[in-house]
Amino acid sequence: MTARLASAPRVPDGAGRISNAPKTLARTAGALYAIVAVLTIFAGLVNTHLVERGDAAATADNIVASATLFRIGFVSELTGAAVFLLTGMTLYLLLKHVNQMVAAAMVTFVAVSVAIQSLSLLHQYTALTIVTGEDYTRAFGPAGSAQLTMLFADMQTNAYLIAQVYFGLWLLPLGYLVVRSGYFPKALGVLLMIGCCGHLVDMFARFLAPGLGADISPFAMVPAAVAELSFIAWLLTRGVRV
Repeated sequence: MTARLASAPRVPDGAGRISNAPKTLARTAGALYAIVAVLTIFAGLVNTHLVERGDAAATADNIVASATLFRIGFVSELTGAAVFLLTGMTLYLLLKHVNQMVAAAMVTFVAVSVAIQSLSLLHQYTALTIVTGEDYTRAFGPAGSAQLTMLFADMQTNAYLIAQVYFGLWLLPLGYLVVRSGYFPKALGVLLMIGCCGHLVDMFARFLAPGLGADISPFAMVPAAVAELSFIAWLLTRGVRV
């Protein structure tokens, strides 16, 4: 423990003295992670409210009627993706002294998930462009335009599920680093690793057995939700144990 704490990141303060940086990094990571949670949950609620799975006409009507809300949801998720990358980088600075290769793997998983998530948003914006563009309506007709909108909305959902593989995998090295760092309760790290399994179970169930996946998803995602929210709360309120 002494060796680990001795190697923890330290930075010079304004007077030239050396002060501990971990608590500042932890609270910064917690604030960023909280922003990600708020923006992502909001974007998910917007999509759930406006996109009617299996009903192209209703989805098109909803998006046209609430185009501004749909755009806000798009920007919210895109911003959340960028902030998520910053969260991973901040946690890397906080935990790289535990094991630099594991910390690098954590950031890599975050970067891949953000790349796929950002690409999925292109499909979402394309759906908006089609349903609100008069040229597409004239070219394909109202029914054809609605079907294309539904197609791109479904592509966005499926791409997001693919990104979920990496949303889950990043929790595995993060949980390991949390356990080994001594900064946090070990139970929190174990819970994060269990949360990784929840993400993967949810994703594979949805792709391999769509009907069953929709039923078990709320249960599979509970460990991940509890773990991540608990980690955010600890970062914001306690920072690290030094």
